[in-house]
Amino acid sequence: MRGPPGVRSRARYLCLIFGGLLAGTLDLIYICSLWAAKGIGAMRILQSVAAGWLGREAALAGGIATALLGLVSHYAIAIVMACVYGLASRRWPRLLRNPLRYGALYGIALYLAMNFVVVPLSAAGSGPPRWEWMQVSHLLAHMLLVGIPCALAARLAARVAPAPQPATAAPIAGNQDA
Repeated sequence: MRGPPGVRSRARYLCLIFGGLLAGTLDLIYICSLWAAKGIGAMRILQSVAAGWLGREAALAGGIATALLGLVSHYAIAIVMACVYGLASRRWPRLLRNPLRYGALYGIALYLAMNFVVVPLSAAGSGPPRWEWMQVSHLLAHMLLVGIPCALAARLAARVAPAPQPATAAPIAGNQDA
């Protein structure tokens, strides 16, 4: 992409934000569809996200306000996930070469971090999940619906605005070692 560095940088972050919004939307569609089959609505799902801030009882009692807090939190987390992958890909460009493989691995890392670190330390306070078929389904969803979109967004961002290459020093005249 041509244009001043600020415009390229803005375009890069817009790609990553789009990737986070896509990953967040796909994740919400997955989880809401899964729980809808059990009679649990989207509002309750979003309130469970807000429970990380407020605790389970307060989140469920908060109505639409806590559902909106959960929605904003969910998308903010997804955008941060995409931006982290984008920043990591600047350090390790190989992450961009195979976004399906590395995106799926990133999805596994995100699933483990969320379920074994973030959620247990949050106000929701539940322990690590029991391993059963639903956890395998959630893990696959994180691989396919969260990790891979983050990786593809980072790849698009790198094509829109490649990372600056470090300057190389010019050899000093007369110096044969340079």
